Amino acid sequence: MKIPKALPVLVVINVVLLFCLAAKQKPDPLQGVQSIVRARAIELVDDQGRVRASLNVETNGEAVFRLRDARETIRVKIAASQDGSGLVLLDNLTNPGLHALTKNGNTTVTLMNKEGRKHVISPDSRARK
Repeated sequence: MKIPKALPVLVVINVVLLFCLAAKQKPDPLQGVQSIVRARAIELVDDQGRVRASLNVETNGEAVFRLRDARETIRVKIAASQDGSGLVLLDNLTNPGLHALTKNGNTTVTLMNKEGRKHVISPDSRARK
């Protein structure tokens, strides 16, 4: 069997190309990733397009972060304003189970059970019901 004259040349070219591709730098995984994202609002959606988390600034200037369940019901709310900040954790009926608020120098933590009974903790008093 006779080997064509071009075959050794093609083999050498292929080997050189193979080494060039192997020596090529790996792509930077952060290429195209912005270090700062500026937006008026950010929404995180699931595979069905439902909003699961949002971060925005309200018209009153309050920055609000909300986490939602699969039915888009708010379950967690964190807010910050010039007067202070707050955190609300909501139960399956959207009643606040925990509400922590610090505003104008006053801080309270309110716990509520499923019957609606509140337990308020504040630095001014040990516990109020």
